[in-house]
Amino acid sequence: MSQFLSYATPGLPYGCVFALLGMGLVLTYQTSGVFNLAFGAQAYASALVFYECVANGWPTWAAFLVAVVVGAPLLGLVMDRGLYRFVRTKPVLVKLVAALGMLIAIPAVFQFAFPGGNRYNPPSLWLSPSIVYFHLAGDPINGSELSTVILTAAVALGLSLMFHFTQAGLRMRAIAESPGMVELAGINADRVGMASWMLSSFLAGLAGVMLAPVFGDLQPLNFTVLLVAAVAAAAAGSLRSLPYTFLGGIVLGLLEELLGGYLPSGHVLSSGLRPGLPFVVLLGLLLFLPGLRRRWTRSDDPLAVVRPPPAPLASATRSPSLRRTSRLGTTVFCLAFVVSCLTWVSPNWVFNLSQALALAIVFLSLVLLTGMSGQISLCQAAFAGVGAFTAGQLAVHFNVSILVGMLIAGVAAGAVGAVVALPALRLGGLALALATLAFGLLADNIGFQYGWSGNGESGISIPRPVLGPVNFAGDRAFFCLTVVVLGLCIGVVMAIRRGTTGRQLAALRGSELAAASIGINPRRAKILVFTLSAAIAGVGGAVYGSLETSVSASDFNTLLSLVFVVVVATVGVYTVEGAVEAGLAYVVLSTLLTSPGLPAAWANILELVFGAGAIAYVLHPEGAVEYVKRLVVEHLARHGTEIEVLA
Repeated sequence: MSQFLSYATPGLPYGCVFALLGMGLVLTYQTSGVFNLAFGAQAYASALVFYECVANGWPTWAAFLVAVVVGAPLLGLVMDRGLYRFVRTKPVLVKLVAALGMLIAIPAVFQFAFPGGNRYNPPSLWLSPSIVYFHLAGDPINGSELSTVILTAAVALGLSLMFHFTQAGLRMRAIAESPGMVELAGINADRVGMASWMLSSFLAGLAGVMLAPVFGDLQPLNFTVLLVAAVAAAAAGSLRSLPYTFLGGIVLGLLEELLGGYLPSGHVLSSGLRPGLPFVVLLGLLLFLPGLRRRWTRSDDPLAVVRPPPAPLASATRSPSLRRTSRLGTTVFCLAFVVSCLTWVSPNWVFNLSQALALAIVFLSLVLLTGMSGQISLCQAAFAGVGAFTAGQLAVHFNVSILVGMLIAGVAAGAVGAVVALPALRLGGLALALATLAFGLLADNIGFQYGWSGNGESGISIPRPVLGPVNFAGDRAFFCLTVVVLGLCIGVVMAIRRGTTGRQLAALRGSELAAASIGINPRRAKILVFTLSAAIAGVGGAVYGSLETSVSASDFNTLLSLVFVVVVATVGVYTVEGAVEAGLAYVVLSTLLTSPGLPAAWANILELVFGAGAIAYVLHPEGAVEYVKRLVVEHLARHGTEIEVLA
């Protein structure tokens, strides 16, 4: 018993922070319908401001006032006024992209404002971490841990009282059900939502400042990982109950430390299962709590049915002549692009553009999955990793041709996609997105760490292919191979879109219930689209790995999956050309902003561009490509061009 308590006690402060973050997530979801995946980024921003203030000689109380009491709510106000107030009635994908854009952009903004290297030993908020106040089950409890527990308990009690016994709390609970109905009662729903975002951001700032000393090094990724446990804690409270959210966070913190104590030290399960535990718990809650699953997969707003439908894509309103002109222009551009890369473009840029086309193959998988069927996946980078590591292992250990390995890689990734699709049979919307995020996290921490899979940090080598007398070792030769593989994948996606399967997926995207009523099997359609999407991502990963000649798990981490969703959705997730242009934009901007000679801080501009892209996506959910096409179509229409609306 004493050993059990000694393992569990250190988990109590962690559990308190998980609970605090979870309560902030519940607060924003209750009042705006947005699941704020940028919560960890907000915590990092407050922790960074607090650190800089103390480092510059400010007293702790003044630094806390600026970073948490004033700065954190102000950041929440800016986020709500500038972005989130526009997404409250938008589809799940729009809300998700907006949150992911902020997750990427907020740390970049603050790192750009406060440039510098590593920041070690962040200061404590209240009691000193170097002083041990008492021992519990033989474990010393220092000031940082004690202050975390006390402050979290006080915040949880205050929030519960506010929600149940104040008019502000009642209004926040009402707006969660239906902003439109609240407006009919004479309440300014916009103002209530703004107040809830400021309060939620205060909680994020408080959690960030309290937890910073535990890490020892102030890094954005540490706070992003915190979101894993916060999501599970919020799910434990069914996104409604603050007391159950508090309890769920505490239990998760205790379980993580117990696993660390009882699992063998240094084993991959000990280092990988602990950070993945919250999402394992989350997946179980989603699958076995029907009320939570329904809450995350459909809207309960009684006025949702009266909202106007989205505008049709520009591709659906083109005249036949305009369509032919567009295809001709695309063909001419592609030919000029390929000829240029094979003649006058420098070898370095040929390599970079080959990267862009390889990523475009991975992005095509999102066009198939999200654009055509409406399903959301946050683990496409993991599917690409399965493909790359499969091709590499076959080439290194079994002497299989890398070209054959690419096909097998697609099959292997497709099989994994089919397994991941099994929870999708019962999930949808945000719940499905979080379930796929769980798989990506487990692949990072466990799946790719074994020698037979991704070989951990060492990674594996993937040779360039050879086909008879043709050797693709040169960058220009490999560019040709990439163009061919991309063309084949585009052909597959276009064939699916034009065929019966594409029509079934379109019906599924519109309404799963309506699709089932006309004889479409949603279960079979979901498994099929996940399998095909994962297979295409696996082929793209194999091509990318062969281009790089060596890859590791870090090349396919979960954060990349989140970036991929933002990039493709921003450019255009509903069209094939959107995937290609997204790949080109991602690589070209990355290359330009990380060029030698530029200040290191300029690398953050790329993340700022992604944040701006998320805002643009909220305003134009069809994507930048389709938005430009719409402007062209409307311009031609105003000048007398006949526009036909296709059935």
